[in-house]
Amino acid sequence: MKQYNACYTPIPSGYMGQLLDWPEVVTEGATIQECTELLQDALNEMIQAYSELGKPIPKPQCMVGQILAEV
Repeated sequence: MKQYNACYTPIPSGYMGQLLDWPEVVTEGATIQECTELLQDALNEMIQAYSELGKPIPKPQCMVGQILAEV
């Protein structure tokens, strides 16, 4: 089992979600919950496609942190 970090960006129709270590896995949903579910589906499909093509599955390597800035 591998854990990938996702980034969610607000867009007019809801949220765009993308996996940080796997930029090809991107989707949109009306809510963060829907976007997360769609990301999971997209990830499963990408894993299957990579496996069928014999491509290595990207390893989770991104670490997520927050940096404060006074603006």
